[in-house]
Amino acid sequence: MGNQERILVTGGSGFLGASLCERLVQAGHEVICLDNLLTSSIDNIEHLLGSGNFKFIEHDVTEPIRLEVDEIYNLACPASPIHYQANPIKTMKTSVLGMIHVLGMAKRCGARVLQASTSEIYGDPDVHPQPESYRGLVNTLGPRACYDEGKRAAEALCSDYRRSHDVEVRIARIFNTYGPGMATNDGRVVSNFILQTLRGEPVTVYGDGSQTRSFCYRDDLIEGLVRLMALDGKEPWPVNLGNPEECSMLDLVQAVARACGREATVTYQPIPNDDPKQRCPDITRARELLDWSPSVSLQEGLQRTVSWFQNQT
Repeated sequence: MGNQERILVTGGSGFLGASLCERLVQAGHEVICLDNLLTSSIDNIEHLLGSGNFKFIEHDVTEPIRLEVDEIYNLACPASPIHYQANPIKTMKTSVLGMIHVLGMAKRCGARVLQASTSEIYGDPDVHPQPESYRGLVNTLGPRACYDEGKRAAEALCSDYRRSHDVEVRIARIFNTYGPGMATNDGRVVSNFILQTLRGEPVTVYGDGSQTRSFCYRDDLIEGLVRLMALDGKEPWPVNLGNPEECSMLDLVQAVARACGREATVTYQPIPNDDPKQRCPDITRARELLDWSPSVSLQEGLQRTVSWFQNQT
């Protein structure tokens, strides 16, 4: 790949997509942002619209589109349970049909593809932490299956296009990511905890709060995606991108309270179906292949995110 590319970012006006577009525009690439704005906002990329090397196209990846590009970052899919469970059939179509259209374009153009997969493909894991070799424990009939199985099918399509058509693919399995630019209505745990704490409301914890997650700051994650796209070689090995430091939900409540400079109280609700008890990446492969690991601590990242939320009000 050359120094300057024509790059398509599907889902480019979402939380991660907008930050990725900004990073690529600043690097001097010609960037096409494609999004149907179903769960994202044009406001996230408004500051880029005046750039000579940035173009926005309102389009749904479940429908074909013909573009000439060198690289494709496929981030198109609702990523929060509230959004992907609101329209599960649409979520599955986005993951599967969208992936087919992206890979078909890549085949025609000779473009390299990076698929934004997810730690959700591991389901409620019985292996901990989760290495890329772990095949997952997913309920195919549960309310999260539209997202989990859709992303698993997308990975299978990437591998099939690699074997059948020699398409260059990269698969990033993204773990929980947070930071400035998060939507206030997507139901993610970090934004929920921050907003409830800032409002002086009890923080809603599902279950007993002992379940764990790992939280990667947005800028660290974007760096990982860019490094993975640039990786030479054609083997489509999945790569975990996330923070290997675990945090329980109750610990996160206290970390958010410190970042907000407030006291926190907790209210408990029943845990949702198929909610994983543990989620933490083994990032050995990312360290070895990409020389990548998160650099922003949870407390520092939360402080930056809280400041951003405070400035939105």
